[in-house]
Amino acid sequence: MKLIWVLLPAAALLSPGAVLADSSEEKRTAAEIVEQAAPEDWRVLDQKDLLYIELDRGTVIVALSPSLAQAHVKQMRALAREKFYDGLSFYRVIDGFVAQGGDVFETRSLKTAKKTLEAEFDEPMRDGVSFSPLRDADGYADEVGFVGSLPAGTDKTGNRIWHLHCAGAVAMARDVEKNTGGTEIYVTLQPQRYLDRNLSVFGRVVSGMEHLQALRRVEPAQSEDDDLGERILSIRVGSDLPAGEQQQLRIMRAGTASFEDYVDARRNRRTAFFYHRPDYVDICQLPIPVERVPAPTDAESDPA
Repeated sequence: MKLIWVLLPAAALLSPGAVLADSSEEKRTAAEIVEQAAPEDWRVLDQKDLLYIELDRGTVIVALSPSLAQAHVKQMRALAREKFYDGLSFYRVIDGFVAQGGDVFETRSLKTAKKTLEAEFDEPMRDGVSFSPLRDADGYADEVGFVGSLPAGTDKTGNRIWHLHCAGAVAMARDVEKNTGGTEIYVTLQPQRYLDRNLSVFGRVVSGMEHLQALRRVEPAQSEDDDLGERILSIRVGSDLPAGEQQQLRIMRAGTASFEDYVDARRNRRTAFFYHRPDYVDICQLPIPVERVPAPTDAESDPA
């Protein structure tokens, strides 16, 4: 057994009857920036880079990293295509920590996937990896930012890079030895940054995090008679699903002018509710906007 965003509007915190002061002189809020972002400020998520986790509660969608931990990304596609997780469960769900799922008794056989992988805790910065840094200081990495709009960190030399354990990070559990992970996955329910560079993060939940947060809290079973946790109905690669079952999502591109405006609006909340504005943002408190791809307008869909 291997162990290992929700934007709350300021108005939700106001007392009944309270009214926001006129803020017409303020810059755009984060919500306004997202709403007004141009199509080129977004990247449509490729279905081959999405995992659909089906639970009795609903669908969870994971965006796989486009650049880092690629051996783990390849492994997850293979496991999904083997239907390895079908009928297994989230057997370890710890409040405020992680939801871990897979084969609790490690009895399920593999076909094309590997039993274990070499760890990808961090890796060399190489050509083709586009890192968009933040100017904000961080306690766990010398510099933080985004790779493919997923949170990442680098060391002081800029030569090593890795994904971060912010809420919704998806990673591979392991035993004490570093190269022992292979099939057991976990999702962080809250940020767990002390795990950075100790386990291999290969993706992040972009839809359905509420279903994972609502999972029944459970410790790993010691026998088949114990509580095995809530079932995983299936895990599939998006591109393997019929078109009608795919969800078309787009994520805001890191490094664009709109993204920089969005980050700044999160550093200094631009509504009259906030009196103290620290000019700082914690990367794990910076939810990257993800939304459904808008349906084409009549003009766009009509070739005439």
